[in-house]
Amino acid sequence: MIKKLYLPLVALLVLALSSCGKMGELSADYFTTNPEVLEAVGGKVPVTITGKFPEKYFKKNAIVEVTPVLRWNGGEAKGQSATFQGEKVEGNDQTISYKAGGTYTMKASFDYVPEMAKSELYLDFKIKRGKKEYTIPSVKIADGVIATSELPTVGSANAAYAADAFQRIIKQAQQANIMFLIQQANLRASELKSDSLKAFNKKVVEVAGDTKNYKLNNIEISAYASPDGGVELNTGLAEKRQDNTETYLNKELKKGKIETQVDTKYTAQDWEGFQELVSKSNIQDKDLILRVLSMYQDPEQRETEIKNISSVYKTLADEILPQLRRARLTANYDIIGRSDEEINEAFDTDAKVLSVEELLYAATLTNDNARKEAIYKKTVELYPSDCRAYNNLGMMAYAAGDKAAAENYFKQALSKNASSAEANTNMGLCELVKGNVANAETYLSKSTGANTANEALGNLYIKQGQYDRAVNAFGDTKTNSAALAQILAKDYNKAKNTLNAVKNPDAYTDYLMAIVGARTNNADLVKSSMAKVAQKDASLAAKAQDDREFAKYANEIK
Repeated sequence: MIKKLYLPLVALLVLALSSCGKMGELSADYFTTNPEVLEAVGGKVPVTITGKFPEKYFKKNAIVEVTPVLRWNGGEAKGQSATFQGEKVEGNDQTISYKAGGTYTMKASFDYVPEMAKSELYLDFKIKRGKKEYTIPSVKIADGVIATSELPTVGSANAAYAADAFQRIIKQAQQANIMFLIQQANLRASELKSDSLKAFNKKVVEVAGDTKNYKLNNIEISAYASPDGGVELNTGLAEKRQDNTETYLNKELKKGKIETQVDTKYTAQDWEGFQELVSKSNIQDKDLILRVLSMYQDPEQRETEIKNISSVYKTLADEILPQLRRARLTANYDIIGRSDEEINEAFDTDAKVLSVEELLYAATLTNDNARKEAIYKKTVELYPSDCRAYNNLGMMAYAAGDKAAAENYFKQALSKNASSAEANTNMGLCELVKGNVANAETYLSKSTGANTANEALGNLYIKQGQYDRAVNAFGDTKTNSAALAQILAKDYNKAKNTLNAVKNPDAYTDYLMAIVGARTNNADLVKSSMAKVAQKDASLAAKAQDDREFAKYANEIK
């Protein structure tokens, strides 16, 4: 009888002790993370944690707070906690069954700092049962942090160049009008003495006589009749105006011993000119006249309908039609600028004779950075209100690694022209170098039209964690940043080809190639690339020792 009572009492005692005992340590086997090794993305370290409370573990009256904590030597960062409750707890948190246990998913995100490169992700547990609180040992669930996205490749990006607008040959035209009376084609003395025609003849003589700086291409004569009076009458009238003007012009050319091609044409009824003058005028019923022109294409019907608008026809006859009775002379010529040799010589002897466009162009004629810088500084001195020389001085400083000087020049450029696409692009790069992504985005929103705008945007997208978008922005650009975007987008073949084509490879070029090797299980590529890194930058080679990218290749990177 005593034995029969003993066994149930033992069972009850065990149950009582288990319900009153503390919840024990959890194994790392109950947890997984995505990604398995934490990685910095857009300045953050995101992770999705899937956990499990095993069967008969979670006490019915327990509340458990789970906190992800990223720890490194000398510091830690805590993520958002999640709270779970037992079956007998009244609350709104996820309930975990004592008998069946339960799984859960929680997300965390940490602001990236460089010290996280060698870190570990833990879960901390705080348990509350009634009035009692206690903790159980933290559980390590992941390693971190792969920080490839944080590599400072933007420092070797191509800053935007502000181009010159120099043209050695500039096409120009000099025009003059000879006006005629209604239904007449004779050239009146008053017209031949007009200031417009005098200026025309003077320019033709000047251009023809200075073959070093000018080239006279041809002279065009376009004769017109106003669209009143009928097609047949106006055809003969316009043609005679053309002929008389051509005769006059040929005499003038012969007198000045000028040889050039003369091209002639006439327009019998200048409806196009009529419509233009009416549309620019303030005459009564303007809209009605323009509507008539759009409704009728036959010239005689047009003329009839317009004459029917009696209230306005007199104004047309007095103000519009006389302006259409003309012959227009156009001298087409080229202005021939200084040759490359003449520009270089002028800079060396007296730079003041050069225009701002010639000076900016002069900087493109040399590969000597010292001379290029001297040209830009002279441009700033002579043309201080032009932003382009400031920008290009900044571009040179940026390429030389002097980011502080570069930023100073770019700010000066923007003080001269706040909308400069090039200076805004380059200030965006400077902000990215400093890690100020929001400021960079503001500047780069004004980068449209700059020659490296897409490349700068590619660097911005890397910092924002938009890797596919970054790859598209870079296009065929062959830079460290372009390769970085391709690595982050997991296009390793393309990244390798890009790195092989970088014009001036540096230690980061080789470092990225080593990452390609690590991610494609190519130990030889890791070893050869890291050897080049060590030759170029010992501190960067040392960084690889703590880089999770190379966790499997400790021997290859020593």
